[in-house]
Amino acid sequence: MKPFLLLATRAEDAAADAEYSSFLRFGGLEPHQLHRVRAEAGPLPSVDLGAYSGILLGGSPFNSSDPEEDKPVNQRRVEGELNELLHRVVATDFPFFGACYGVGTLGRHQGAVIDRTYAEPIGAIRISLTRDGATDPLLAGLPPEFDAFVGHKEACTTLPAGAVLLASSGTCPVQMFRVKRNLYATQFHPELDVEALVGRIDIYRNAGYFPPEEADVYMERTRASRVDQPSRILGNFVERYARVI
Repeated sequence: MKPFLLLATRAEDAAADAEYSSFLRFGGLEPHQLHRVRAEAGPLPSVDLGAYSGILLGGSPFNSSDPEEDKPVNQRRVEGELNELLHRVVATDFPFFGACYGVGTLGRHQGAVIDRTYAEPIGAIRISLTRDGATDPLLAGLPPEFDAFVGHKEACTTLPAGAVLLASSGTCPVQMFRVKRNLYATQFHPELDVEALVGRIDIYRNAGYFPPEEADVYMERTRASRVDQPSRILGNFVERYARVI
């Protein structure tokens, strides 16, 4: 099988390694089947799409909707390189799945309005599939409604022209969409289970997602949640797009 490519942007080693482990686990992949590039650490190497089965993009502390003049130099570099890669990915309809930051990157590339209107605090929320979502192969086996973990400062207010809405929630209308046939983005995190989110809360307690002194409260809320459906999406993505060498 040709490997998948995980593009990561988390500078904290503990967060980056935990994210990679989650994508491996829920994608049903071995380390040699998921190559990781930490784009925040240096220039993105040339990506030969023909060498991969598909691309996964992890979450990020970056906010794509921030004014350009307020973005750190490294963020502007990463976003420019991802944008160039997306030119090729979209043109060829190459299998792509972006979790959380995927909405900002793929959405902005395709003309979506990304802003802070529908930010959501860290925790579990109820996701509802649309009619199109109920028949999409990446959502096969998921119930019409399920809980998923979120935590984001920006979201999609207006979908790109031609995009298909697959899932929504009461607090954030665009939770998942598809562009063309093979390009996907979710606002929620299908790679997070309870323990993974607890670890991320600890790592990002000073990142502005919640008052630092309330970290333990968020951890307890997370431990009381039951989130066991969204990870199927990653398994479906791998199963659908795995290519034989």
